[in-house]
Amino acid sequence: MKTVDLKVRPIHHRLSDRALPAAWPVRAHIFLCMLAYYVEWHLKEAWRELLFTDEDQAAKTTRDPVAPAERSAGAKAKIARRHHADGTPIHSFQTLLTELATIVRNTCCTSAEADAPTFTVTTQSNPLQRRALDLIDQLAV
Repeated sequence: MKTVDLKVRPIHHRLSDRALPAAWPVRAHIFLCMLAYYVEWHLKEAWRELLFTDEDQAAKTTRDPVAPAERSAGAKAKIARRHHADGTPIHSFQTLLTELATIVRNTCCTSAEADAPTFTVTTQSNPLQRRALDLIDQLAV
């Protein structure tokens, strides 16, 4: 499992008991890392309004690509107030994932017998979690 801060670092694969060419495990690892970066990028784009991310996309087209990026006035205000107008907190990517991690579905069994009836219990999502999940549903990938 990768952490939220994805890093591609040196990897070591043993090949003594494998019949694969040496480059395959490395290529597979790099592919999975790039796939994780891609998913993270899409999530950050979808959750732009919930994160401390600049929402002024028009500024990207007019700024110098070589000059250091400057935050817009809206982004600076978002960082200063740390809450949305409705009172919900603005999150970093990691804290939003931590908030979403509290949604769980448990399968419960009524007894230890193999054929015992089971039922599922799913936690109810709060408004922030529902909004984050709705924004993911709107992704056009």
